[in-house]
Amino acid sequence: MKVFVDADACPVKDIIISEARNFEIPVILVTSFSHFSNVKQPSGVETIYVDSGADAADYRIVKLVEKGDIIVTQDYGLASLGLAKGVIVLHQKGFRYTNDNIDQLLQTRYLSAMARKSGQRTKGPKPFTTEDREQFRDLFKQIISLEN
Repeated sequence: MKVFVDADACPVKDIIISEARNFEIPVILVTSFSHFSNVKQPSGVETIYVDSGADAADYRIVKLVEKGDIIVTQDYGLASLGLAKGVIVLHQKGFRYTNDNIDQLLQTRYLSAMARKSGQRTKGPKPFTTEDREQFRDLFKQIISLEN
């Protein structure tokens, strides 16, 4: 088992790294070159840099994951592709993507995009909260302890 993180804007990387190290699970941060950092990651953490193009990180993650791995992302499209490969997919706000909820999430995203395209205003995502962090931590710990 490995944990792949869509890392460009992921606010829970520190939780993922900390909790995964407790179980000696490798973490792969996939991020664009525009987020390059010289900061040395702890052992067990690898950073893969990709082009800044749209969905470059998503495509690399899909190429690398195997059944039983974990993906952490807020991207519904990547979540859908991960589910199709038999991967556990988690949202940074602390919920698990499933085959039961992904179609509704993709449909909502599509309808919002169509509304924006026609000039309507749509609500953006709610701000990330401390409760979201704790909800993610609880879910992540639960998943890796069950799967490990």
